[in-house]
Amino acid sequence: MQQTSEQYDAIVKKCKDLFEKKMADYGSAWRILRLPSLTDQIYIKAQRIRSLQENEVRKIQEDEQAEFIGIINYSIMALIQMQKGIAKEPDLNLKEALQLYEKHALDTKTLMENKNHDYGEAWRDMRVNSLTDLIIQKLLRVKQIEDNKGKTLVSEGIAANYQDMINYAIFAMILLNETSEIK
Repeated sequence: MQQTSEQYDAIVKKCKDLFEKKMADYGSAWRILRLPSLTDQIYIKAQRIRSLQENEVRKIQEDEQAEFIGIINYSIMALIQMQKGIAKEPDLNLKEALQLYEKHALDTKTLMENKNHDYGEAWRDMRVNSLTDLIIQKLLRVKQIEDNKGKTLVSEGIAANYQDMINYAIFAMILLNETSEIK
């Protein structure tokens, strides 16, 4: 599990670096986005990944990795929105945004470590396509919970689904990286 922890941290660092650069370019304009808007952004990224996995012709040169990074960053933004509420205008400076990013990334890694302990890293035997499908399934669940105004009878809430999407996206990136190292 030590290898997973190091791989996980490297991917989170890559995602956080991009988040930081976009914060420098755009500020915290994303703070005005409502949760369904963030969910839809993640859904677009997941559907593009699925399309890339199914189609042989690519008209845009970004690969699956860039889209998985988008899923991770938008999911962390959603977790921040859940914690802080939606802002009427950008209200976070870079330092505050990065602290919140790191908090939610760490909470999500802790969840991954606990689940990895119980599941024995079963995800390592999965296909990237299956992880993509699980992300889309989680998105459909989140959309349904959002349509139900956040109410669930027996299901985990929206935050847990965002965390699962982050972890599935990181697992997919680890598997993609391992595959490219073999070639």
